[in-house]
Amino acid sequence: MRKALVVGINTYPQCPLTGCINDANAVAQILERNGDGSANFAVKKVLDVNSKGILRGHIEDCFAGDADVALFYFSGHGYIDAVGGNIVTPDYCEHDMGVSMQDILTIVNKSKCKNKVVVLDCCHSGFLGRISTEGQTISIISEGVTLLTASKSDEPALEIAGHGVFTSLFLSALSGGAADITGYVTPGGIYAYIDKALGPWEQRPVFKTNVTRFSPLRKVIPQVSEVIIRRIINYFDKSDTEVRLNPSFEPTNSPIVDHEVIEPYADKDNVKLFSDLQKLEGVGIIVPCEEEHMYFAAMKSKSCKLTPVGQHYWRLVKENLI
Repeated sequence: MRKALVVGINTYPQCPLTGCINDANAVAQILERNGDGSANFAVKKVLDVNSKGILRGHIEDCFAGDADVALFYFSGHGYIDAVGGNIVTPDYCEHDMGVSMQDILTIVNKSKCKNKVVVLDCCHSGFLGRISTEGQTISIISEGVTLLTASKSDEPALEIAGHGVFTSLFLSALSGGAADITGYVTPGGIYAYIDKALGPWEQRPVFKTNVTRFSPLRKVIPQVSEVIIRRIINYFDKSDTEVRLNPSFEPTNSPIVDHEVIEPYADKDNVKLFSDLQKLEGVGIIVPCEEEHMYFAAMKSKSCKLTPVGQHYWRLVKENLI
């Protein structure tokens, strides 16, 4: 119940592009599977579609039905005129450049799919979601809709090294750069990732949404297993509890290891627990108290505690949301 329409157009009669089909192929491939190889989106890939009518039909098909997630990705030319924005098709002509962004918004807003996502990598794409009427520009986005665009309405979208700059970052985000601690990649995480990567003098991405909860677009293998994350409620009675450590938590603090050791020596159960704590430290959930590293916190009998992020995940585990 997850479907994606991925469109890339290079072949424009007077102003061809070079990276849009590369973009579409790469986006289609990464959306089809999660990081562990499991099925993700059922992808329909459309390359060099040559008419406005055909593309409009594909978009309507994408958002028909009641899928859990329907996603439309476009890489090609974008154009803005006195009445609004358009994604351009090769049969463009004066006063009819392609599928209007207002039509796309109407199709998406009326869709009965639970989550609707539109990603545009084209010039002036930030106009998506806006309606110009009587000299005013307003945004009307229905519930369940998320829009992510490569640039603001008055900006171009750049290509480099055979890909759009925006799509290169979008692919990196989907590959895991924007994943949360549990490995889920959401539209909000993708925008935050791209926003940080693009400097203040570059094209600026635009993000518009009307959702109560993001539906992930992809799942990658997390840095720390969810099994370990769920154990934090066993290690920390409360979110602000400190776990007291001692040298028995450090696996190298053993008489069989050739270096100075401190009693109490390494204990199998404590070592296992400490391994989990060190992994959680690595992703910012735990921090040692009074020491810079967990090793010294253990060897000097200090403690560790949950970070604000760790306290958030502690609450999620406690409420059975992870």
